[in-house]
Amino acid sequence: MRFLSSCFLLFFVCMSSAFAISTPEVKLLVEARDKKALPVADALTRAEPKNAEAWILLSRARLQASQAEAAIAAAEKATKLSPNNSQAYFWLGNSYGSRIGQVGMFSQMSMAPKLRDAFEKTVALDPDNLDAREALVQFYLQAPAVIGGGKDKANLQANEIAKRDAARGHLARAQVFISEKNTAAAIKSYEAAYAAKPSDKNIRMALGIGYQMTERWNDAFKHFRTWTAQDGKAGPAWYQIGRTSALSGLQLEEGIAALQKYLDMPHAVNDPQNKNAYHRLGQLYVKIGKKNEAKAALQAALKLDPKFADAKTELAKL
Repeated sequence: MRFLSSCFLLFFVCMSSAFAISTPEVKLLVEARDKKALPVADALTRAEPKNAEAWILLSRARLQASQAEAAIAAAEKATKLSPNNSQAYFWLGNSYGSRIGQVGMFSQMSMAPKLRDAFEKTVALDPDNLDAREALVQFYLQAPAVIGGGKDKANLQANEIAKRDAARGHLARAQVFISEKNTAAAIKSYEAAYAAKPSDKNIRMALGIGYQMTERWNDAFKHFRTWTAQDGKAGPAWYQIGRTSALSGLQLEEGIAALQKYLDMPHAVNDPQNKNAYHRLGQLYVKIGKKNEAKAALQAALKLDPKFADAKTELAKL
């Protein structure tokens, strides 16, 4: 009797949970990157197979779970159910973007036009989707002309972005300048973007990375130091101080201290992973001649990701 009661209770709880599922609730889980998002989104599509929004959410949840191929299938289902839904095409484009790096060259050539078409359809339906326009800038700059690439197209998208958001327009133009190897103009665009919107953390980070890319090490250190002085909890800025040190070979002790601080801090979802911090820390210890500390740091990186090739290579040298 107790066994039957337990089974009935379990059944009741499961049924109650199923009936509680709604599109807004699943969206909250997906946007919070909650681990329950994937099974709940899958359950929603089973309960409401003609709900395009549910399939979009399932695509997003699958992307978060690194299931790019399955994410494509879900997004394609969404576009068929709702052919004028810009978000369905946007997440289809993102799904192809995640998948394309996982396949061979011939598959990439056939997949790239589908990625392009998805984002072009997105902006046709929603001209104000700047994320899709930025994705098109990247595509046009990277893809050969035979599959629709071209700098002129990238510039057109950058101009459209600038009409709607000056700061993001500067960032898009910086990407074009980088493709032209015009680093001086790219940095000016990054600086203009930051001046236009200094509160935007993504833009602030882009400027710092720009300084690193152009080996303007003093500017990079100054930029990230100012950030941490203004916000001591800005974990990515502390990480970038360490990364700048590892890349430049300068301010080694400062870089070590910054990475140690970063490793002791709580992190947001999109912050650099601890394995990367340990890897950079290992590089810095090598530079100052602390072999044992370098080994420990690289081993810590490999403990988090046993397939971390760069850490494996550097550990083998010690």
